[in-house]
Amino acid sequence: MAEPQTIRIGGDLEVRRLGFGAMRITGPGIWGPPADPEGARRLLRRVVESGVNLIDTADSYGPEVSETLIAEALHPYPDGLAIATKGGLTRSGPGRWERDCRPERLKRCCEDSLRRLRLERIDIYQLHAVDPKVPLEDSIAALAELRDEGKIRHAAICNANVEELDRARSIVEIVSVQNRYNLVDRASEDVLQVCERDGLAFLPWFPLATGDLANPGGPLDELAREHRVAPAQVALAWLLQHSPVTVPIPGTSSIEHFEENLAAAEIELSDASMEALDEV
Repeated sequence: MAEPQTIRIGGDLEVRRLGFGAMRITGPGIWGPPADPEGARRLLRRVVESGVNLIDTADSYGPEVSETLIAEALHPYPDGLAIATKGGLTRSGPGRWERDCRPERLKRCCEDSLRRLRLERIDIYQLHAVDPKVPLEDSIAALAELRDEGKIRHAAICNANVEELDRARSIVEIVSVQNRYNLVDRASEDVLQVCERDGLAFLPWFPLATGDLANPGGPLDELAREHRVAPAQVALAWLLQHSPVTVPIPGTSSIEHFEENLAAAEIELSDASMEALDEV
């Protein structure tokens, strides 16, 4: 049976179940501007023209570069476009990420994101990670205050386990979880099951990973040949059919690669194919 093409996040944000992750429109190591800023802006405009209406970013992508490019390319934003961003990580160089989820800092980060994105309210504001140096309840309470102040529409969390999700939900309504999850890394399956049970959206990051499954003769290679698509497209199709609450957010800096990812939403895997991939 075909999965629904859209999902309603938080009861009022209806988005297509394939979003766009705007991490890779920055420089190498997710640091600094891209080599071709105008090319990045063209890609963002193509994303919206294609009907994708959820863009996921973070203040730490660049840092600040991804959010700035989104505003430059797309503001004033079209009706129905949802922008999700994050706060909680700091950057000291290419490929280096540290956590700082103090409440006062999160509130300042949100204010800065509002300014960069040229928004009066952020649709989905996500705690980027759980900071072991700060009580999770304190970090989430900052998001609750931002929601009460009208600066964010919905609160969300990333990189959290079931226990941390439960604690966050005891403070404020959480509408989505963004964890690393893909065909070859299902460590967050229990979190996905909670999301499916309770109607939360689950945004898997690193969704195109195929590992050794794409090697010649492997199960993914055979299915890709059968459908005449790339193995990563099958991996994306599996994510979409694996659960009705998954919203993959593959990222790229290339329009061609974006179009390939978009085409994966049209692939319909048979029950037998899904069972074979579920078991690997």
